[in-house]
Amino acid sequence: MADTEDLEPLEVLETLSDDNLLDDNSDIIEPLKSSTTLFEESVFPVLIVNRQLRILYANPGSKKMFSSFQHLQKNNFIDVFGKSFDLKDIREIRSTVTNGENGYSWKGEARIKSRNMVTVQTKVYIFPAELNISAPKEFVVMFDDVTEENRQLLRSVFNSLLEASKLKDNDTGKHISRVNFYSRCLAEELHLKPGYERVDADFIDNIGLLASMHDVGKIGTPDDILNKEGPLSDWEWSVMQEHTKNGAFILSTYPNPMAKEIALSHHEKWNGSGYPFHLEGTMIPLAARIVAIADVYDALRMRRSYKPPIDHPTAINMMMKGKDTHFDPTLLDTFYTVSDKFNDLFEKNKDK
Repeated sequence: MADTEDLEPLEVLETLSDDNLLDDNSDIIEPLKSSTTLFEESVFPVLIVNRQLRILYANPGSKKMFSSFQHLQKNNFIDVFGKSFDLKDIREIRSTVTNGENGYSWKGEARIKSRNMVTVQTKVYIFPAELNISAPKEFVVMFDDVTEENRQLLRSVFNSLLEASKLKDNDTGKHISRVNFYSRCLAEELHLKPGYERVDADFIDNIGLLASMHDVGKIGTPDDILNKEGPLSDWEWSVMQEHTKNGAFILSTYPNPMAKEIALSHHEKWNGSGYPFHLEGTMIPLAARIVAIADVYDALRMRRSYKPPIDHPTAINMMMKGKDTHFDPTLLDTFYTVSDKFNDLFEKNKDK
């Protein structure tokens, strides 16, 4: 085996194969075979590995959580999951099972993903499969999925910000929810298309939540400007444009940069005539280019205090005129192919 200091995370194996995931426990020593039945009904994914970190057993919970990975049995734990841990953690795991650090026990965290699987955030526990043995040969690896509780915590923070923004601009109705739906729909169409390798399961999941935060910076916009029914003066317009920078500042501590990118750049235009920094072309983050299409489509369709609603065909015609100027032309073509889905989302989520 390689020395711990030379160990690096290996690429995650993404090819799906259910074969041999749970069969053939012949490598597990006889006293442990009966104990594996304890894990068959476990809600936690459980592996058993030997001191060389070869996976000897994987329970059905592992099959469910790690369905995007090649079969686990007989593979090396680090080969399969190495990219899910920090390098420091990998070294500690190796030291735990070979040198008996902390009583042959380890706990930490992992972020497990593949392109077609939303990242799973887990707590990981490693401990001897048999107690009261001075030099254990097998170890239990247990995963505790904390993805949803972390997601709920973030959503509660975002919902608070969104409610605050609604108090400032109470004429938006279900606009922010629809922008989420449109953005997710467009991202799903890009998934697996050549040139959009970045659009993985995480990207789709994130934009379906974070698109709604695009105008959160309006919390800092004066009410008399935000709710003015007539046209804005040049000075008022310059103040209104600051909502992009304000939103980026509010979201700057969020660990996923997509939130900040959307807030800051969703009013940039493909030809560089947008704001706040006159970015052009692919200088504009992809998520912001997607949200720009979603935001404008819904703004055209909805009724506001200063404008009547526009029907779907008229809105589509108006948006297609913005090809190569306002919108990313490739994204706009994709939008056109799924525009009926946008219309369905609008009709199902109309303001009452």
